[in-house]
Amino acid sequence: MPGVKSAALGIAIAGAVLAAALPVRAADPPRGMEPVPARRADEGGGPYPKLVIRGATLIDGSGAPPRGPVDIVVEGNRIAEIRGAGTPGLPLRPDREPRGAAREIDATGMYVLPGFIDTHGHNGDPAKASQPSYGYKLWLAHGVTSVRGVSLYFGPNNPALSDKRRSADNSIVAPRLFAYSVLGDAWSGGDVDTPEQARAWVRWAAKAGYDGVKFFNDKPRDVTAAAIDEARKQKLGTVAHLGQSGVAEVNARIAGELGLGTVTHFYGHFESLLKDSRLPNYPAGYNMTDEQDRFAEIANFTGQIVEPGGPEWRAYLEGQLARGVIFDPTFNIYSASRDLMRARNADWHDRYTLPSLYDFYRPSRVNHGSYWYDWTTAKEIAWRRFYGPYMRLMNDYKNMGGRVTTGSDPGYIYQTWGFAYVQELEMLQEAGFTPLEVVQAATTNGAHAIYEPKGVEPPIGIVRKGMLADLVIVPENPLHNFKTLFGTGFERLGRDGKVERVGGVRYTIKDGIVYDPKALLADAAAMVEAQKRERGPAQP
Repeated sequence: MPGVKSAALGIAIAGAVLAAALPVRAADPPRGMEPVPARRADEGGGPYPKLVIRGATLIDGSGAPPRGPVDIVVEGNRIAEIRGAGTPGLPLRPDREPRGAAREIDATGMYVLPGFIDTHGHNGDPAKASQPSYGYKLWLAHGVTSVRGVSLYFGPNNPALSDKRRSADNSIVAPRLFAYSVLGDAWSGGDVDTPEQARAWVRWAAKAGYDGVKFFNDKPRDVTAAAIDEARKQKLGTVAHLGQSGVAEVNARIAGELGLGTVTHFYGHFESLLKDSRLPNYPAGYNMTDEQDRFAEIANFTGQIVEPGGPEWRAYLEGQLARGVIFDPTFNIYSASRDLMRARNADWHDRYTLPSLYDFYRPSRVNHGSYWYDWTTAKEIAWRRFYGPYMRLMNDYKNMGGRVTTGSDPGYIYQTWGFAYVQELEMLQEAGFTPLEVVQAATTNGAHAIYEPKGVEPPIGIVRKGMLADLVIVPENPLHNFKTLFGTGFERLGRDGKVERVGGVRYTIKDGIVYDPKALLADAAAMVEAQKRERGPAQP
C-alpha cells in the first residue's frame, strides 16, 4: 500500500482473527467480499504426465542471454528437461524427441520465461473489487505466477491463509501466494506494544502459517527490533514500508542495521541521505494526514539529500549491501503523480478496470491514494524530478550487486492488477536496468527475496531442470518491448501500412497447469461489464 496506514484501516485490520490451523477451504470473507470460487474443470489444463513446449527461445531468468530453439519437457509440476531443438534459422525436424506427451504446445517463434513474481501485492476489498478472483486472474493473465501479499487483504475475517492453501493445491485460479501479515494484526492476543509481545506475535504468525511480517513503522524502535530478530529466528521474511510517522526513529539505514529483509517503496531511503539535517524539512503548514500534502511534499525531498553518486550516497548503499537488504522500489504505484492524465486514461481502464475500482481511484479525501484534490503542473514536474535520483539509487544498488525486486502494489492510484506489473518492468528499464536485468529482478531476485528467509533454495524464478513449472510463453520478444506483455497488446504499423495489435501473454503455466490468458482476461472483462449493467447508464 503506497501511503502510511490510516487509523481506521489499522482498526479494521486488527479486527481480523485467523485460527492457527485453517482447513483447505474458503474462509469466510470480509464483510462485503465474495469467496473465491473453486477452479472449474475448464479453467486450466494439467498438470500433465508429460507436457512438451516445442521450438521456443528461452530467457531463463538467470541473466543469461536468450537461447534457442529449445524443447522444454514438464512432468507433473516440475521441469524435467530442456533440450536443444535444432539450429537457429533452419527448419525444425517435426518428429523429434521427446515423444509420448499428453500435451504439446507449439511455441515456435515464441519466448519462454520464468513465471513473474510480484513482491508487493494486495488483493481487493469491498469498496474496490469484491471478488478476489478479479485480481488473481489479471495477475495470471500477465504472467504473474507468484505474489507476495503484504498484506494480501485488509479487514476482518481475513482469508489470506486459506487462499494461500487453496492456491497451493490449485483448487482456485490464483498465483502462488505468500502471505505476510502486518505486525500485531490478525490475532486475539491484544496490542503489540512491547518487545515481548512482538516476539509472541511473530511466533504465533509462524505457527499460523504466515510467510513473513510487514512493518508500517508505527511501533517503537525496540518493538520493531524484537519483531525483526524473532522473525529471523522463525525463518519468516520481513518487509517494511517505513512510513513517515516512524521514520525519525527507524529510517532505511537503521532498519537495515536491525536486520530487515526488504525496504519497499521509497520511504526511508531519502531520510537516510539528508545532507543538512537529521530530519526532513517540512513546510510549516504541512499535515501528514492530508494525503495531497504528504505525496506532494515527498517529491521535494530531492533538494534535501546528498549528491547522488557521491561518497555519502555510496556509503549508504554499501552498508545496505553488506547487510543483504533487498530494495523493492514499486516505481509504478506513484507514476500517476508525474502524469495524472496518462494514468487516468490508460488503454485498459474501460474494458478491464471495475467501475467501483475506478471510482476509488478518483479524487477523494477518504480513499487512500486518491490525493488529486488540486494536482497541479508544478506538482507533476516535482515528481518527474523526484524519479531521477530515486531511480538512480535503485540502479546504483543493482550495479553494486544489491538485489532489486519487482512489486506493483496494485489497487491504488490508477494501478490495476497485472497491467501495473508490466508498468513496473518498464520503469525498471527507465531506471537504467537492461532488459535482461529487468527480467532477473522480476524472477530470480523475487524468488530469493521470498525463499532465502526460509533457509531453502528457491524452487521458482528460473527455468532449469528440477524447478517448479511456473512459466510464461509470449509471442513477442519482451526484451525488445515490454509493452507487448500488456493484456491489451501493443499497436504496431505493419509493412502493409495497416496498424495491427500484437502481444499479450499466450500461455501462463503455474505449477504445471496451463492457463489461457485470453480466457482469464475475458473473465475479468465480464466482471467489469456485469458491474456496468448493474449500475445502469453512465451519468453525463
